[in-house]
Amino acid sequence: MKNLYIVTSIVLFNFYAHAQLYSPCDAKATKETKALYYSMQRLIGAGVIFGHHDDTGYGVNWRFADDSSDVKGVTGAYPAMYGWDLAKIEHDSTKDINRMPFEIQQKRVKEAYQRGGINTFCWHMDNPANGKSAWDTTMRTVADIIPGGASHEVYVGYLDRAAKYLADLKGKDGETIPILFRPFHELTGTWFWWCKNTCTPEEFKTLWQFTIDYLRNKKKLHNLLIVYSVADFDSEAGFLERYPGDNYADVIGFDNYCRNDISFFQKKLDLRLALLDVIAAKHHKLSSLAETGYHNIPTADWWTKVLLPVMAKYKTSYILVWRNAGMEQYFAPYPGQISADDFKIFSKSSHAIFQNRLTPLGIYGKKLE
Repeated sequence: MKNLYIVTSIVLFNFYAHAQLYSPCDAKATKETKALYYSMQRLIGAGVIFGHHDDTGYGVNWRFADDSSDVKGVTGAYPAMYGWDLAKIEHDSTKDINRMPFEIQQKRVKEAYQRGGINTFCWHMDNPANGKSAWDTTMRTVADIIPGGASHEVYVGYLDRAAKYLADLKGKDGETIPILFRPFHELTGTWFWWCKNTCTPEEFKTLWQFTIDYLRNKKKLHNLLIVYSVADFDSEAGFLERYPGDNYADVIGFDNYCRNDISFFQKKLDLRLALLDVIAAKHHKLSSLAETGYHNIPTADWWTKVLLPVMAKYKTSYILVWRNAGMEQYFAPYPGQISADDFKIFSKSSHAIFQNRLTPLGIYGKKLE
């Protein structure tokens, strides 16, 4: 492990010496947020940051226990990135969409930050136009909630509640914790109220730009790195059709899950990561595989024989696998699961960065633990 740290440090030094680092799209980003963005750029070539949604919140056969993680249970290390969901904060609920109390979620976010990890939030926001779920596509909701729309003020109220919660996520010295904020994910799909079947590209761009401007300028949130994350795409034009502009994104990515046809998954992942490398370079952004995984991981060597060979070829900043809801649905192995041994090998690959590799690097520009 010591040699691994040395290799990583050399790669970081070489990157810093020979590459220009790009600033966050928010000119007023906090110093910790800037440090995180610079650190993530420096890590390109040193490995891919590995994340897991709701990792320390609950898992297979446990819920809300302190110092618990299925990933850590298998590998001995936490993931380096922790995914969370803002859904239901828009209603001042005490629990998120996955029934995790926001009080516990807030505690886990702070713990992740203190150990030098990275936090990212998506938002399965309920439909502001009718109060139904994020999966309600019966209306042209986006047109209703952008400025001038009938439900615009309802949407602003949703943003106000989310902004208050995000502003209250603070470190031990009172600094606001940097967050990778991933709104309106899978926007090229057809299953959410913000997807391509419910709005025009211009309506979507207006919604995105208003949202980010409101959080930055009105609510003074300068701890957000913005993630633009699509679903299916097979061309640069398709990826960028609804892109809101370089002033409104720091990271670009997509969600891509493995189904029963593993070769098809590898082919599509290979194509899309290659395209993303090109797009990210042109727009000076980090790239990500913002959601991925294989439901209940029925293939014993999926991590090293399916995911790793493709992942290792590209300049992807991070990948994040979806949550472990229980025995009925999990995307990271738990101790004894069929792919657990292979996942442990994956975690020790030079191409994968878990928390044990990330913590010593001090990605926020100061010692946290």
